Amino acid sequence: MKLLRKLYYRLRPGQRRLARRLFFFPIDLVDSLLKKRPHLVPPRGRIFTGQGDFAGMGDNYLDLLVRLCGLQPNHYVLDVGCGIGRLARPLAGFLNIKGRYAGFDIVPDGIHWCNKHYRQHPHFSFLHIPLKNDLYNLNTEAGAASFRFPYENEAFDLVVLLSVFTHMQPEEVENYLGEISRVLKPGGCCFSTSFLITERSENYLDQSAEPFFPYRHADYFLHNPRVKNANIAYRYPFLRQMIAKAGLEVEAIREGWWAGRDKVDCPDFQDVVICRKPA
Repeated sequence: MKLLRKLYYRLRPGQRRLARRLFFFPIDLVDSLLKKRPHLVPPRGRIFTGQGDFAGMGDNYLDLLVRLCGLQPNHYVLDVGCGIGRLARPLAGFLNIKGRYAGFDIVPDGIHWCNKHYRQHPHFSFLHIPLKNDLYNLNTEAGAASFRFPYENEAFDLVVLLSVFTHMQPEEVENYLGEISRVLKPGGCCFSTSFLITERSENYLDQSAEPFFPYRHADYFLHNPRVKNANIAYRYPFLRQMIAKAGLEVEAIREGWWAGRDKVDCPDFQDVVICRKPA
């Protein structure tokens, strides 16, 4: 597994997605012929974010958003790094006609697929934003550190980032937090998953024979120095400072099972951070 991951990261972003499509082509072909694929679930070879059960994970996130963030059917939701619709799929059956969903991503493949398959949901919109990222997109020089979200001030009740900060450098995270604060309504919520370096998780890494984050910097750890945006873990005090600078308040932290915790006690593989914009 470790060798395969190293080989995977030696490929360019487009080559990685092509390799996945080729690997899953036989399964996807059979699913298409037998019409086994559920509505709004893409072929496995098209999925480039997350692992495991695409529909099951999306349903779990919707449940967390309702329970932890108070998501309502009439809310306006922004899905940052929406991928190929992992969260959009369950929201399509949850948001009513008064609700709205907007998602954007730097990978065009997922956006094109969603724009094609969500035509029956006019209150859903998907945008391709070409930004440079050494894991997902090398075809532009535009950076996330200066990107302004293409939405009005105080437009959303909820902003969701599923494993987005996991693939961003500190100055990019800081800018996104500022933009999240700008587009959130007063009292609005931000739900994000990422890897947090706490005393407990750092001890777990110290005791690991092959730690997932072996390359350490002052405020963050890297999984692979060749592809720096592959996986990044932030020290929680550093991330909390950036959150406060953006004018947001940390409401809750839920640890993930990536750092050795019992899976039944965790909402997700990654750590969950819930922030709120003061009313």
